[in-house]
Amino acid sequence: MLSKVLVAYGTTNGSTARIAEAIADVLRRNGLDADALPAGSVADVDAYDAVVLGGALYADRWHKDARRFARRHRRALATRPLWLFSSGPLDAAAAQHEIPPVRGAKAVLFRFDAEEHRTFGGCLEEGAQGFIARKIVAAGKGGDFRDFAQIEAWAQRIADAVSGIRPAVSSEERTERG
Repeated sequence: MLSKVLVAYGTTNGSTARIAEAIADVLRRNGLDADALPAGSVADVDAYDAVVLGGALYADRWHKDARRFARRHRRALATRPLWLFSSGPLDAAAAQHEIPPVRGAKAVLFRFDAEEHRTFGGCLEEGAQGFIARKIVAAGKGGDFRDFAQIEAWAQRIADAVSGIRPAVSSEERTERG
């Protein structure tokens, strides 16, 4: 039986969705059953053995759909492996060094004893939604700073970790695991 992994994401302009799809593609290439879905559309996580949750960053805040997903599915997330990611810096910083999670992502990281959090560069291009986003692009400060080699390497680490999980671990096992 394949391990089933949910890659849920919160995005406004689609950049984080593309990162989630790249992660899910790597998981699938490794023989895992992976779904990449908008966090707001996920009604139930019971069918999944592990979860990857990502959110775009806006003004140092993790996307509201990612935060709401964590609250809405708190019981299920407490019983399965969880990885977190953020996307958003509009420069090369995320490719050059680790960027700590913003407050909302950090709260989820600690609340659920998540395996790991990574911040990836973001993408903000012509046609972006939102007044501030359009102003950033108009000022020439937008661009695509996603490093898909870095994203795929991180997803490979998740695939390697998940490959032995069948079925989802219980909360008692996660506590013992430390």
